[in-house]
Amino acid sequence: MNCSISGEVPEEPVVSKSSGLLFEKRLIERHIADYGKCPVTGEPLTLDDIVPIKTGKIVKPRPVQAASIPGMLGMFQNEWDGLMLSNFALEQQLHTARQELSHALYQHDAACRVIARLKKERDEARSILAQAERQFPISTTNDATANAPVHSNGKRAADDEELAPNAKKLHPGISSSIISELTECNAALSQQRKKRQIPATLAPIDAIETYTQISSHPLNKTNRQGIISLDILYSKDLIATGNIDTNAVIFDRPSGQVLASLSGHSKKVTSVKFVGQGESIITGSADKTVRLWKGSDDGHYTCRQILKDHSAEASKSNPIAVPNFSLFLVCLFTFVSLSLGYYTPVKMSR
Repeated sequence: MNCSISGEVPEEPVVSKSSGLLFEKRLIERHIADYGKCPVTGEPLTLDDIVPIKTGKIVKPRPVQAASIPGMLGMFQNEWDGLMLSNFALEQQLHTARQELSHALYQHDAACRVIARLKKERDEARSILAQAERQFPISTTNDATANAPVHSNGKRAADDEELAPNAKKLHPGISSSIISELTECNAALSQQRKKRQIPATLAPIDAIETYTQISSHPLNKTNRQGIISLDILYSKDLIATGNIDTNAVIFDRPSGQVLASLSGHSKKVTSVKFVGQGESIITGSADKTVRLWKGSDDGHYTCRQILKDHSAEASKSNPIAVPNFSLFLVCLFTFVSLSLGYYTPVKMSR
């Protein structure tokens, strides 16, 4: 009689009380421990339901394949073929698992990159929104737009604002009195320039060659580092720099601290200049705008006005000293009047 599980003659035969089937003891005990039922009928089965059978010690018959050398070689060949097939199946499973793992890692890396990019865009948007809120208070904007008349195209304009046929704002232009003052100033400065001599306090070339660096201050907080323009306010020992990273920085040389960072331009700041004793600062940028900043008692600067009269980048700004009138030259061809802390375009010419 053979075992119902292995199909071979059992060494320790046992029989089931419920089904009467014969099993190998170690095989049926393991099956009951794993499943708790009969492997043939599927009925519940416990160790108490099996009864051992006593048999005489007999020699197990040798299989037919092992009775001769050719049979044994065939049996070994079958075992080797089975081993190779099993090894091939395992290699296929390993290759599939590697592909799935590689795909999962690629998806994870792509997801991390997308998340990082979205976080960067979110932070930049928040920064731009915060700068816009600081530069253009909502209350001031609402009051100004509420009192302004409405054109036929839905846009608001000031009561005294005149428009050209091409819908561009007309500037009042430079009056004859201002032109006469500019002419007088030009004549006075030309005479002084001809009589000007080299000051005794000017450092000679030999002294300049002995200069050494005493300190270094990185003013840029981004990877786009580089200073394009610079202005020094000697009375307060302040330095203003226009940078590639679209910001202008106000630096206090004695303390080595950054007092303010002027953010608002969308491209590199090509020009920066102090006005008066540092109460105002004017900046020009490659974004074709000029921004006028007003300082406060706490050291902060706010953007008071944005000039958008330029068709090319604002590359240079120089002050012109005119008696009884504060005039500023921006971008070489745009004249802007600085009056009572408010900045009004006067004339645009080429």
